Amino acid sequence: MQRRPDIFQKCFDYTRVEDVKKQGLYPYFKPLSGQVGPVMEIDGHSVIMLGSNNYLGLTNNPVVMARAAEAIRRYGTGCTGSRFLNGTLDLHLELEDKLARFLGAERVLTFSTGFQTNLGVIGALGQKDEVLLVDRSVHASIIDGTRMSYARVVKYRHNDMESLDHLLDREAGPSLIITDGVFSMEGDLANLPGIVKLARKHGARVMVDDAHGVGVMGAHGRGTPEHFGVEGSIDIQVGTFSKSFACIGGFVAGDARVIDYIQHEARTEIFSASLPPAAVATVMAALEILEDQPDLLVRMHRAAERSRAGLRNMGFDVGNSEAPIVPIIIGDTITTFKVWLALDQEGVFTNPVVSPAVPPDSAMLRTSYMATHTDEMIDRALEIFEKVGRRLGLIS
Repeated sequence: MQRRPDIFQKCFDYTRVEDVKKQGLYPYFKPLSGQVGPVMEIDGHSVIMLGSNNYLGLTNNPVVMARAAEAIRRYGTGCTGSRFLNGTLDLHLELEDKLARFLGAERVLTFSTGFQTNLGVIGALGQKDEVLLVDRSVHASIIDGTRMSYARVVKYRHNDMESLDHLLDREAGPSLIITDGVFSMEGDLANLPGIVKLARKHGARVMVDDAHGVGVMGAHGRGTPEHFGVEGSIDIQVGTFSKSFACIGGFVAGDARVIDYIQHEARTEIFSASLPPAAVATVMAALEILEDQPDLLVRMHRAAERSRAGLRNMGFDVGNSEAPIVPIIIGDTITTFKVWLALDQEGVFTNPVVSPAVPPDSAMLRTSYMATHTDEMIDRALEIFEKVGRRLGLIS
């Protein structure tokens, strides 16, 4: 009898990580010390943290931490069950009501993670003989969500309204256009006005994953629909709590009948344990602070623009960033790792992003900015970027 091939053989043949480690360039799973803030200790040395999505700087806010501790004392550490059965607390319903009012939505439903939100929502909505039209640069959770659906999936060129219009003309079934609001690697924004116009023209619905938009974009932090003035034209808005809201979890907002359907059909909602009480209390506290202190949004964007302008003036390629995400596009993977290491050694922490998160020739360093970054911190980081960039030949 012929011996069956070993399913683990691909694991034994996998050398990509080992090869990078041998060069001393492995940048991932770095242990951070202490609370997440604008300056942190990593591997025994201090760095300016430009790799966190803690946009409003609330993860170590005393009020937020106190509310989380209070929730643990009252409810315990977890619910040990799904929302569907024994895992719904009055706290969950209170948060969903507050978020619905904040976003101007009929109803909101929370999930245990942002990734699960996209899996559940898209998997529930995309059925046989229906069409999902997806921007080519969307987050991995959207891609995986489309794989959980039974719908036909077609991808349009990134932010290309002519491409989307053509596909909508070609596809006849009930259709849902899906896009990120803020694209998480490049920091550019979806053309929501253009998408809304085409959705009306073709009778399609629109879903926006605003993971990096809610609590970031718009005068009140309601996301990219607010930023573009199209809030009433977005059918489904998805978001996460792991960025501006200082915790973990996700949500979907929309028409009450649609959310009710998702609540009873989304597998990641039905078969996952609910958000723990401390997480729910954290998000509510962060939301209240955002509503009371909209100047946090101004400070966050000011820090990002100070860095974006400085990097661009030095000659770095920062793409089309408009959000507090500023990429430094390098291209080659190994060169990107070398620049990351040099920056880390000089005192700036960034996130190297390589294929498959970006195309193979588009490796980059992703930087992100918080309301708690001071001008002095940004200026010091820019000095280090310039020093390293000149030394490694990225800028002249």
